[in-house]
Amino acid sequence: MSAWLYHLNALVLGLFILTAIAMVVMRQIGACMQVFVLQSLLLAASAFLLGGAPWSWHLFALGCVTIASKAVLIPWILRSMVPAQVYARREFSQSIDVSAILLSSLALLLAGYAAGIPLNAAAHSLSPANVSVGMAGLLIGLLQLAVRREAVPQILGILAMENGAFLVGIAIAPNFPLIAELAIAFDVPLLAFIVALLTRSVYQETGSTEVGSLTALRELL
Repeated sequence: MSAWLYHLNALVLGLFILTAIAMVVMRQIGACMQVFVLQSLLLAASAFLLGGAPWSWHLFALGCVTIASKAVLIPWILRSMVPAQVYARREFSQSIDVSAILLSSLALLLAGYAAGIPLNAAAHSLSPANVSVGMAGLLIGLLQLAVRREAVPQILGILAMENGAFLVGIAIAPNFPLIAELAIAFDVPLLAFIVALLTRSVYQETGSTEVGSLTALRELL
């Protein structure tokens, strides 16, 4: 049974890396958010698989919290508070082109695998690869945060970094305390709510969601 869980988790990790790269390459905000939802579901799936052998109700609870907060609540907050026009247009504002992003993502993928090797011994016996994949996802999320200039893709980059960090966490510390799970459920949607509120204010005042427009908003206020 554990062998099947191992192979299924390996498949989930492969898809997780693909979503991390897809999120940083995509130029449309709505599509980027859909990929983030898929990545969050894959994170929850890995938690469920690792929680199956040996049994860990902490990982099952973490998977349920991830689905509720990142796959349902956060997208709802961002879509309900940010003007629909932001999602209807292409998101062109980024500092480097797609080919450079792909090369950078490949370099960060290799760096993440190298950084995770020393921690593999402390990982869950079912999948030490979670550590390397999570580190790579964290670095690629950081790349998205660095190259994007729009507020919504940047917050998605922060959330992608958190997904990568939690992919590492569920492998190294599978028995998370309940208080940590509840903190995830409240803190991350609160962050999304604050960013969505600021993004709506910037868009209403300047007609743009670029982070640089915060300067113009401050001058107007």
